Amino acid sequence: MIQLPLAASGKTITVAPSKIIAVGLNYRDHVKESMSFGNKPAEVPAEPVLFAKTLNVLTGPGQPIVIPAHVKEYNFPDERVDHECELAIIIGKKGRHIPEEKAFEYVLGYTCFNDVSQRNIQKSDPSGWFRGKSFDTFGPIGPVVVSHDDIGDPQALNITCKVNGVVKQSANTKDMIFAIPVLISYISKQFTLEEGDIIATGTPAGVSPIVPGDTVEVEIERIGVLRNPVTAE
Repeated sequence: MIQLPLAASGKTITVAPSKIIAVGLNYRDHVKESMSFGNKPAEVPAEPVLFAKTLNVLTGPGQPIVIPAHVKEYNFPDERVDHECELAIIIGKKGRHIPEEKAFEYVLGYTCFNDVSQRNIQKSDPSGWFRGKSFDTFGPIGPVVVSHDDIGDPQALNITCKVNGVVKQSANTKDMIFAIPVLISYISKQFTLEEGDIIATGTPAGVSPIVPGDTVEVEIERIGVLRNPVTAE
């Protein structure tokens, strides 16, 4: 559960998802670079690639991204945690088997999301991406929620990520392989979407390591800047 301002309304809303569904490999350039994380040879997916992040990842603007201490126990020679800037969808009402043409009726709004990822765990766990993407604080979100009516075209937003002021990722949401209505419809066929659920729509190319002392800024046009420091546990 996290509280965020609802832009242009003067209200604060409580985002209390039953689940966080993240989409992997949803930008073509990121599909190519993902091979370095232990994925199979790059192929554009035929349908959305879904994985879950647990609710404990959620943290707000200005709050630290905390690198977990126990990862040191593995003595990884190339220990690596990455930022991943993403557009997040906040679901506004319960839905199942949602048609693509009605998908936007189920959107409360949009915000910035950082799908922080511990790469060594991500590529070594037999069960897949779950643990490496679900450590505490590995899902910063904010700084505001912008309603669908106020966002304009959500498929035409510039999205960037900076680390210590240096641009690492830069793209536009038009570059998504699977557009927002496709994602909402597809996900709702797998399981019921509940009010407050979060869909993280994937990251563009340019992900890079972050370490304690860094400051990460995810910026999305018409939404704002989500800024978080990085610390060690």
